[in-house]
Amino acid sequence: MSHSDEVKNYLSGKEILDEHVYIGEKKGVRQYFFQSVINGCMAGAFLALGAFAAFVASHGISDYGLSKLVNAVVFPVGLILIVICGAELFTSNTLLIQARLENKITTNIYISNLVIIYFCNAIGASSVSALIFGSGILHNDANSLGGYVIHVAVLKIHYTFVQNVCSGILCNILVCSAAWGAAAAKDVAGKILIIWFAIMAFILGGFEHCVANMFYFSLALMAQTDPSLVLASKVEPSLLTNLNLLGVWHNLIPVTLGNIIGGAVFIGVAYWMVNFKGNKN
Repeated sequence: MSHSDEVKNYLSGKEILDEHVYIGEKKGVRQYFFQSVINGCMAGAFLALGAFAAFVASHGISDYGLSKLVNAVVFPVGLILIVICGAELFTSNTLLIQARLENKITTNIYISNLVIIYFCNAIGASSVSALIFGSGILHNDANSLGGYVIHVAVLKIHYTFVQNVCSGILCNILVCSAAWGAAAAKDVAGKILIIWFAIMAFILGGFEHCVANMFYFSLALMAQTDPSLVLASKVEPSLLTNLNLLGVWHNLIPVTLGNIIGGAVFIGVAYWMVNFKGNKN
């Protein structure tokens, strides 16, 4: 059998580009508004569920490296559910820029899709936060789980604008690499593997993801209304004063900007330039 006759179980770079352009066109012009809303809410919920499971698994581990590793092993379940079950995540939807570059969608459609999915992701993530808070699970392990949620949120609020932008870029380089690579695999196992390891690297690096942060912050804002959880967080009262909506946007705005740059430019535009149809290779 010649090399050209071999059956590949993955797509080439140009085939991946074609697939993403098709997906971008489908999401941008062939999908009803209510479908985008449902897909966005589902993605936010899936990501939140994966993030919380990772929190539960790692919150009691004092060793920094081991805690990050356990968190990183569990967290990818959210992205796996999004890709395999079908949903729309803001960060990976930045790759719709490729459909725009191929003139399959307009700039207005690209921007409107990102705005719709962004806020629907927030609805999905915060809904899961409300369910978790209402379930009383944060009081598990002598309130330490809820205390850890507050502790993590306070740390995120105190990062600088530049730190958040840079961290957001690094995060979405890996998230969109996972989405790009998942499109290359023709089987479910292959998609899961590329997503798992790419997202694991993002979590190990401690990079900032705007939708994940929507979950962390919404849950922390609820948790801080319970004095027993605040006490368990061991956070100084002076630092807790910034855990409010203003503090949340102080994080989300630069992180979102970084996520857009990392996904749309570093992956979307870069891989379009490598694989676009006019390329002689």
